[in-house]
Amino acid sequence: MKYRASFCDPFQKDIIELGDVAGDDIIGEFKKVRWSTWLRSMENKSDAEICYSPSLEIENKETRHGLNISVMGSPENYEFYVFYKRPKLVKRFFGFKEKMDENYLTDVKGQTEQDVLEYLHALLKNDVDLLDARIK
Repeated sequence: MKYRASFCDPFQKDIIELGDVAGDDIIGEFKKVRWSTWLRSMENKSDAEICYSPSLEIENKETRHGLNISVMGSPENYEFYVFYKRPKLVKRFFGFKEKMDENYLTDVKGQTEQDVLEYLHALLKNDVDLLDARIK
């Protein structure tokens, strides 16, 4: 499967496209981000100077399922906020009408590095049941 990656630098308005990433390299992409260093660089900066929380997005180009992993907290004590994006048929008007939402999004806060690694492995295995159950 083919994956696409991007990164949000807190001090740049434009998202940095990292391009295509092999499935075997996705875990390494996550691990090489120095999350605490990014958080340290944001200390004592005004809200006007910060565009985003440091974030890494990985998307399966075929299924369009993706994870956006964002970090928050202090450099010594941080947690991850994980967004799960995918196409999903959504019921509206008391279930009488259905519409495909191409960018259906759910999220979960307070995640550890171990949690994020589990989600990335699930994305790689196309284990959407785990992702749907854990990221609500």
